[in-house]
Amino acid sequence: MGRLRRSRTHHGIRDTSRAMRTRAFSKMLDQVHEDLKPENAAKLASQPVDADLPGLGQHYCITCAKHFTTSMALSEHYRGKVHKRRLKQLKDEPYTQKEAEAAVGLTTDNGKRGVRVLKEANMEVETV
Repeated sequence: MGRLRRSRTHHGIRDTSRAMRTRAFSKMLDQVHEDLKPENAAKLASQPVDADLPGLGQHYCITCAKHFTTSMALSEHYRGKVHKRRLKQLKDEPYTQKEAEAAVGLTTDNGKRGVRVLKEANMEVETV
């Protein structure tokens, strides 16, 4: 058994793969969009002191849904790549349930009928 065979044996262990899958779990983009609304953002910006959260819950990034220990750490986070990437993702509006159903084909199509037939008939007349 060589050096590489001993070291590449963690892919089959259920607990490590589950830990990697849920390691950096955070709020989804549509949930953050709800938090960014003015009434919700005001609540999140001024949270009461909580001893269980990092920094007593006083330093919170709303867009990334993350608590920080100090205001310095929060300002460093604002200048970082992860925060800027999240801001870029939040520029797009989240999909609604109506759009999802339309993509699958669950909506009714009550549009005009026969429009394509008229266009094809006009093209045949022009080519003749």
